[in-house]
Amino acid sequence: MVFWEGYVSDETMGTFAPIVVYWLYAGFYQILPPLDQYRLHTRKEEEKKNLVSLASVVKGVVIQQLVQIVAAHLLFLLTSTTAASEVVIQPSVPLQIVQIILAMFVMDTWQYFVHRYMHQNKFLYRHVHSQHHRLVVPQAIGALYNHPLEGLLLDTVGGAISFLASGMTARTGVIFFCFATAKTVDDHCGLWLPGNIFHLFFANNSAYHDIHHQLPGTKYNYSQPFFPLWDKLLGTHMPYVLVKRAEGGYEAKLMKY
Repeated sequence: MVFWEGYVSDETMGTFAPIVVYWLYAGFYQILPPLDQYRLHTRKEEEKKNLVSLASVVKGVVIQQLVQIVAAHLLFLLTSTTAASEVVIQPSVPLQIVQIILAMFVMDTWQYFVHRYMHQNKFLYRHVHSQHHRLVVPQAIGALYNHPLEGLLLDTVGGAISFLASGMTARTGVIFFCFATAKTVDDHCGLWLPGNIFHLFFANNSAYHDIHHQLPGTKYNYSQPFFPLWDKLLGTHMPYVLVKRAEGGYEAKLMKY
């Protein structure tokens, strides 16, 4: 039993709930006070380095999410094996957990190799992936600020493959996609907040991804959004140390550079 049962289908929730989560969680970070004591970059640095306006970021995210809605609708339409009136037998909770973990590794694998290739291919970087790196200082609301082609290949196709490979139902997919969305937003929040649950359980976090957005770190820390496994296996892992700035906040410093 889930709270939306009897009101909307699992497929509808799987399509729209991750988008709602994105704007609620990113919006929460957007309306927070400056929190200079927890920032990974100063506000002055953010204003100077970032090359795109907030309005353009929001527009870019909305475009990606419109594509995401269409793709999710098609995915659920093609994979549904029951009539609308039939009840889908949900797997046990332990099996759902296994499916979610499997989907996490599949998504990490897809995103690592596509993301890395977009850096190594000069044409794709210049004309596609560089749009995301216009936010040199990551922002939560810009977590999905990508070129439409990148959004389709990296996130939408990657999500579909993860869903299909894990064998999860649409209901389990709601949980997985909402969690993946929240994790992606948090990785771009630009803050090192005490007690952040994502920092407690994942070494791939806001500081880890911040290294990738720094100019010396763009060839490292491709892994996203969950584990740094592929970076460590394939030699693209860049360790870092968090250093307190005199004026407040932290700086993620590369240890090898």
